[in-house]
Amino acid sequence: MDSVPGVPCWVSLTVRDRQATEDFYGSVLGWSFTDSSLGPGFRTATREGDPVAGFNEAAVSWQLPVRWTVFFSVDDADLVCERVRERGATVAVGPLRVGEGRAAMAADPYGAAFGVWQGELPRGWAVGAGHAPAWLELRTGDAFAAALFYGAVLDWTQNPSHGVSYEEQSDEVHILVDGETVAGLRGGGVEAASDPQVRTRWDVYFRASDIDAALGAAERTGGTVVSPVQRAPHGRVATVRDPDGGLFRLVGS
Repeated sequence: MDSVPGVPCWVSLTVRDRQATEDFYGSVLGWSFTDSSLGPGFRTATREGDPVAGFNEAAVSWQLPVRWTVFFSVDDADLVCERVRERGATVAVGPLRVGEGRAAMAADPYGAAFGVWQGELPRGWAVGAGHAPAWLELRTGDAFAAALFYGAVLDWTQNPSHGVSYEEQSDEVHILVDGETVAGLRGGGVEAASDPQVRTRWDVYFRASDIDAALGAAERTGGTVVSPVQRAPHGRVATVRDPDGGLFRLVGS
């Protein structure tokens, strides 16, 4: 994909038990795994040869919890981290040299973790395309305030020619890349009151050709179905916890 500042550019899972985790995702989603060019402790999940997501054992040494993290492409990781701190949010790790690039882990003012990446991007990877995540969604108490934060930090703009923009819905803000919607920020604060009870996080949605079979495989390999299948705009959706505790969402027919 082209290097567009502010675009969601990758997702990565913090891993404690690599073999068990790879066995789980291989069974549930048919992924294969290869060593990553980022160095020891990093692996890449692929499907039919296409990159899907990263597995990061190194993050355990950074004392980060097991979770899926959404990364955003940036031109200057130091500048973006300065913007994060200026707006009352937290930089937990970095920027650090990782492979040929630089990465940082942060949390927005409402507690949702995210990452920034300065460097080369995976070829052919884009939200909603191929085997990459089908959708990204921020669960937050105030979607409008969150959009202002990410917009300022990542230099989003309402000018579509910039590449990344956002538009407001009733209780959701949509992120658009070159006019295509790739993510949503959901929860109060646009036309509804903010909700302080929401446990903020970025949710990553992965496609399953047969969601019922995928859920069965998840339970057989040590995972937990946190919420049953529900109808959503993107299809049938369920929330799953992997054996290490990482939450993600399955979407399919």
